[in-house]
Amino acid sequence: MIFAPEKRALRAAGQFRRRAAAVHSAAAGAAVAQRFLAAVPLPQRAAVAGYWPVRDELDCRHLMKELAHAAHPLALPVVAGRDRPLAFRAWTLGMEIEAETYGIPAPPASSPLVRPQLVLVPLLAFDARGHRLGYGGGYYDRTIAALRRRRRPPLFVGLAFATQEIDAVPAEVRDQALDWLVTEDEARRIA
Repeated sequence: MIFAPEKRALRAAGQFRRRAAAVHSAAAGAAVAQRFLAAVPLPQRAAVAGYWPVRDELDCRHLMKELAHAAHPLALPVVAGRDRPLAFRAWTLGMEIEAETYGIPAPPASSPLVRPQLVLVPLLAFDARGHRLGYGGGYYDRTIAALRRRRRPPLFVGLAFATQEIDAVPAEVRDQALDWLVTEDEARRIA
């Protein structure tokens, strides 16, 4: 990988910035929900895949609660296998979750798979072009690429603290840009 050392350094810096911002996670999560609901187009009852926050990720559960109250079916990601796109299992408010691959909380295996129309994406850093930096496993990049091959691909919305924005994320061919970025300060559609 051409950018591997540079990405490692940016990941470390992104984790530091995110950890510092996470002190205000509850307020930021509420602000992100408000900005998302005011700006991001979402058809009625569209299925939304969120995520259960880990490692100081921006907490999107406030937004997911609002979406559930607006009758949007919800799902959470599960690792379907190494080097494979993520799958999404149905999740409802109050449903028990269990630790899956990498300790990531997910709905039980008995929960049905969902084809989301919008996917909320966590990240370590992002830039104005919609490129994101994740943990380096490529799961979201593979997932976005696979779902964009659908006849009607979902929207991909990165959720982050505003301080996670950097000048440029080194993007390789396999890296997928997001459609929207939402922080506690703004909702930004990527051209």
